[in-house]
Amino acid sequence: MSSKAKRSENPGKDEEPVKINKWDGIAVKHALDDSVKAALMNRTNMKEHHAIVDGRLLICALAVSTALVAHIYDYQYSFPASKPVLIVCVCVYFFMMGVLTIYTTYVEKGIFAVGNQKDEKGNHKRWQASSDMKKYDDKYELTIQLRDSRGVREATVVKSVANFIDVNGTVLDDLVANELNRVVNSLNADKKDK
Repeated sequence: MSSKAKRSENPGKDEEPVKINKWDGIAVKHALDDSVKAALMNRTNMKEHHAIVDGRLLICALAVSTALVAHIYDYQYSFPASKPVLIVCVCVYFFMMGVLTIYTTYVEKGIFAVGNQKDEKGNHKRWQASSDMKKYDDKYELTIQLRDSRGVREATVVKSVANFIDVNGTVLDDLVANELNRVVNSLNADKKDK
């Protein structure tokens, strides 16, 4: 979360509304993502699923471990002797950064929240929320995907950020939650053959 927009870590307590610089597109997108995630995770029987973030953390940990191996080896055996190990470590590090780029582009695809839900009938549902906001544009594109026994369905909403942020830069969490509930209800009601 951006340092410009802080949200309380204890849901249910009296939270201060999130205030952001409404002209900072990145801060606006992150604040709206946080609001959508909070609304999605507050749904009945919803548990956050961390596998996508864990994958990114694993790739980063491998890259940092490679850099750490290079540093320790170079400390033990000064430069001329450590040259082959440093070359291998640098190549592995850049390879891992390429893997990370591919992972964030093709696996994460802007997904910022994944939740597993078990409904009253015992059916399992997986919800994914992803977003996009172009630079210098006021349109916030939110995509919600549902995977359940009936298949995969998704809905996309494109609205101006002015629908969710007031003139003072305060994120209106109730309006975000209402829009999310509308999309979630429409996906729950969808038939598989649509």
